[in-house]
Amino acid sequence: MNRNVLAVTALALSAIATGALAAEDMMKKDGAKAEMEKCYGVSLAGKNDCAAGPGTTCAGTAKKDYQGNAWKHVAKGTCTTMKTPMGMGSLTPAKT
Repeated sequence: MNRNVLAVTALALSAIATGALAAEDMMKKDGAKAEMEKCYGVSLAGKNDCAAGPGTTCAGTAKKDYQGNAWKHVAKGTCTTMKTPMGMGSLTPAKT
């Protein structure tokens, strides 16, 4: 792999990790989980939370990284701030 691919992959993984940390930080004091929302275009191949468009059934069925119609649950309010090599996360599915 060349350095550019490695750099882009590292950037994308750090963006996803940042979202996960933000979700953890948003835990309420009583231990209840923060509100979550579907965020499209931020999951890696096979790591989506549920259906990823035609030809897929549910969790883990995304065919490619950052597939625009595959979603992950993220902390409410963090989706559109998540940056990936394909752009920002979206609250609505994109055609892929």
